[in-house]
Amino acid sequence: MRTVTKLAGFAVGLTAVFGATYGVGRVVDPAPVAESRHDTAATPTAAEHGGAADQLPGGLLVSENGYTLEPVDAPAGEFAFRIAGPDGRPVTRYEVAHDKQMHLIVARRDLSGFRHVHPELAPDGTWRVDTPLAGPGQWRAFADFTPTGGEPLTLGVDVTVPGELTERPLPAPATSTTVDGYTVTLTGAPQPGRTSSLTLSISRDGQPVTDLEPYLGAYGHLVALRRGDLAYLHVHPDGTPGDGRTQPGPAVTFLAEVPSAGSYRLYLDFKHGGQVRTAEFTVVAGAAAAGDVSGPSGPAPTATADHGTPGHGHN
Repeated sequence: MRTVTKLAGFAVGLTAVFGATYGVGRVVDPAPVAESRHDTAATPTAAEHGGAADQLPGGLLVSENGYTLEPVDAPAGEFAFRIAGPDGRPVTRYEVAHDKQMHLIVARRDLSGFRHVHPELAPDGTWRVDTPLAGPGQWRAFADFTPTGGEPLTLGVDVTVPGELTERPLPAPATSTTVDGYTVTLTGAPQPGRTSSLTLSISRDGQPVTDLEPYLGAYGHLVALRRGDLAYLHVHPDGTPGDGRTQPGPAVTFLAEVPSAGSYRLYLDFKHGGQVRTAEFTVVAGAAAAGDVSGPSGPAPTATADHGTPGHGHN
């Protein structure tokens, strides 16, 4: 989790396919495996997607810098995995980042489901959590962590939940959305190749919310996923609670940089009244290709108490 993280277009390396089954999902990861950010396999390069060829977005690799995300067998209703280190053994020591040693984010490939959860670490290096995968479909699981003595990493793996799947179109771009009676308004838009300021303002019943509660050491957390490859961007607000200048709402400002034009889905986690909620937006960075954004025009749909789509929640 970085204060400002750059998304670049993607280069890929060696392909790894996991065949393990666990919980309600089957790992079928076609994600590339690479040992550095400079792998040059003969597939679409970063330059073809408007980014630097020597950079790679978070979450596209199942293995990087010697660390590998390895799902393991688990009982039904549970999700389990390990991080194998450069020596091939499970990593058991992690730095605390934003109050947690591990942040697990899952999203359906059509971006209609999202959860941000925090697994528990067993002494043998296995992370376990009640499965965050809600409903059939192809999901991408992102492990966001910092091994002790290492650099922050985000590794990703695809997981299939069997069953009848109805793909949902990506909602149209909008600057306002509602969740559980809260209205969240977005000001600003990401611009490829430069840092952009994104401000999200939260109100309830027409009144600004000025008493947001810290959640994982911040007044808000923002995850962005690029449509198509689900390149991962996790940013945090400009300021922290207790720093003498950051107010607990209604506005939470983020700084983000994306190098490629296209559609992104934004997920804002915020805490108020003792409960964490997620507001979602579709945004377009730069001049998106024709047909890049699907779904009807108009304002974003209103989410229900369960956020309106499968897979939302926190723990």
